[in-house]
Amino acid sequence: MRYNTLGQSDLRVSALCLGSMTWGQKTPPDAAHRQIDRALDAGINFIDTAELYPTYPIEAASIGRTEEIIGAWLARTGRRGDVVLATKVCGAGQKLVRGGAPVTSSVIREAVEGSLRRLRTDVIDLYQLHWPNRGSFHFRQYWNFDPTHQVKAEVEDHMLDVLQEMQRQVAAGRVRHFGLSNESAWGTARWLEIAQGHGLPRVQTIQNEYSLLCRIFDTDLAELAHNERVSLLAYTPLAAGLLSGKYGPDATPAGSRRAVSGDLNGRITDRVWPAIDAYLAIARRHGLDPVHMALAWAMSRPFMGSVIFGASTFEQLERALGAAELELGAEVLEDIAAAHKAHPMPF
Repeated sequence: MRYNTLGQSDLRVSALCLGSMTWGQKTPPDAAHRQIDRALDAGINFIDTAELYPTYPIEAASIGRTEEIIGAWLARTGRRGDVVLATKVCGAGQKLVRGGAPVTSSVIREAVEGSLRRLRTDVIDLYQLHWPNRGSFHFRQYWNFDPTHQVKAEVEDHMLDVLQEMQRQVAAGRVRHFGLSNESAWGTARWLEIAQGHGLPRVQTIQNEYSLLCRIFDTDLAELAHNERVSLLAYTPLAAGLLSGKYGPDATPAGSRRAVSGDLNGRITDRVWPAIDAYLAIARRHGLDPVHMALAWAMSRPFMGSVIFGASTFEQLERALGAAELELGAEVLEDIAAAHKAHPMPF
């Protein structure tokens, strides 16, 4: 297993991160614990979760259950020192969490306390904002994204309020480092500048969607990540299973994510199938498992901190782990580059 340092922090994490979004919904607690055990045996030391999880679907009764499952594993095994834990506070608009309240200093205090209690730990290694209060262009919102409602002074006041609270959490020993999710280059730059100007915790990571089918990080955010030493935590690196080859225009396995969300949150388009076919053909041509190819490609990106993959089943976990040591050759990378130019934004 390869390991990377996140941002300018002291967090040294595996290049693959075990995602937990299905735990407590599609994946029962005992199966989730078995996944953690196996992942650690394979060298993974990084688990990502959120107070919102599990999802698909999001239900009031299950919110926080994933953190509870992780907490039960920690309490049973006593292996807190073997795991880097990342979790997230919900942003504005998720009505099932605090009525959709936006993130503020008081919300962070409440949310951190809840996560610590459910995780049965004294400290969260990486605490992230799940999405910006002001909204974002992620989750296919870039097609009609309009930032003109934003008031810069209000956004910056909010950022200062959050960063001051994060400083209090760090000083109290409840949080070690701060990260973002579903952010933009401008937003990340402002978080960094305000933190530097006031001596507050800097952004170490950005958790954004990134895969062979979703590469909007590759331009402005890649430049920011390189120059400011902020690491990407890539979520949905298999494009919600599309890159595994299990879906087709008329193929939806029972119990899959697409069985719950028919368009996979906007990822199913007329353009996506030719793109998937192109990447599956590359994998076949080079004798690669497409899951291994997609994960290995993501791990190879120069701005990558860790690639977050989720597994509903133990078999899916075992398949993903096969990518851990794979390094793609020059011919594979050239073919991937050509496919990207032919299919640049399939969703």
